[in-house]
Parts: sequence; C-alpha cells; structure tokens
Amino acid sequence: MHLDSWAKKAKDHGYRSRAVFKLEEILRKIKFDNTNGKVLDIGSSPGGWSQYIIRNYPKKEVYAIDVLDMESIEGVCFIKEDIHNIDEIETLYKNKGSFELVISDIAPNLTGISAVDIENVYELNMLTISIANRYLQKSYGCFIMKTFQNNMLKILRENMAIYFDMVQTYKPAASKKQSGEIYLYGVK
Repeated sequence: MHLDSWAKKAKDHGYRSRAVFKLEEILRKIKFDNTNGKVLDIGSSPGGWSQYIIRNYPKKEVYAIDVLDMESIEGVCFIKEDIHNIDEIETLYKNKGSFELVISDIAPNLTGISAVDIENVYELNMLTISIANRYLQKSYGCFIMKTFQNNMLKILRENMAIYFDMVQTYKPAASKKQSGEIYLYGVK
C-alpha cells in the first residue's frame, strides 16, 4: 500500500493516523496551551487525536468515546459507547461543563447516495455540536469538528454560530486536496 507523505510522517512519529497533523495545525491556529484541563474526543477510534493530545499536552485529562473499539492509550480514559448515550455515562456526565476542548473526527458510514450521506453527516455534526455545547466550559471552551463540503455546510455553520462566539472553516494542509473533508472550529 502506498503511503502519502502525511501517513508516512505519522507512521515515523508513531501516530495511529495522519489526522493528527490536521489537529496539530488547528490547535496551533487557536493557540491551545498546555495548562491543566480536560479534553473530550468524540468518535475517537483509532485514537490518533487522543494520542496526539496526551503526548503533546501532558497536563490534560483526555476522555475518549466511540462506538468502535480503540486500542488503549496510556493516560486516556476510553469509553466504548454510542455518543447518543453520552449523558448516561457517569464518568463523562460528572465532568459536563468542565471540558476546555472538545474534538471530533467522527463521520458516519457513507452509503454512496449523496442525499442520504449529506443528511447523515449533517445530523451527526448537529449531535456533535450539541454535545460540545453542553460539555464545554461556558467561557473559553474550544470545539474542533470534521465535516464535509456540501450544500448543508452553510446551515451547519450558522447553527454552530448559535453556541460559539467565533466559528471558522479550515482546510488543514494534511487534508487530501481531492477530499471533501473540512474542519469547523469554534470558541465560546
């Protein structure tokens, strides 16, 4: 299998996925610091983003949730559960409102039917925004989310702007040029 330069760099640095460089670039952009705080990784499998946070921001407490299995990462509290049930998970619920950063690289399984895929992405993104709004600190909470360029992106951004003082769209250098993926980040 041919590895692109970002995948090779991830492998060389011992990361689980090339997506860490997308997160790294956005965290640099928002000037995320290494003070004490909590991070929630939604849709965390295979764990690259959690791995990046715990390795580069060792003062952070990292909580990760995914319906898929994720190989354990020292220092990361992983919960195998559907994000629809997040409020029923005591470990996370007791920390509701205390996270300084919520990150989400989650995506639904794509069907190949454009209208269905766009709707599924939108619904999953809206759920993720709702979780981020409830679980983030009320002042200076940061949220980073993967989505896709489509005809619902403008509406998604508008909905996100209801909860966040600043919302930006960003295409990191590590995203494949031909990919429709794009990232939104917001700050309370």
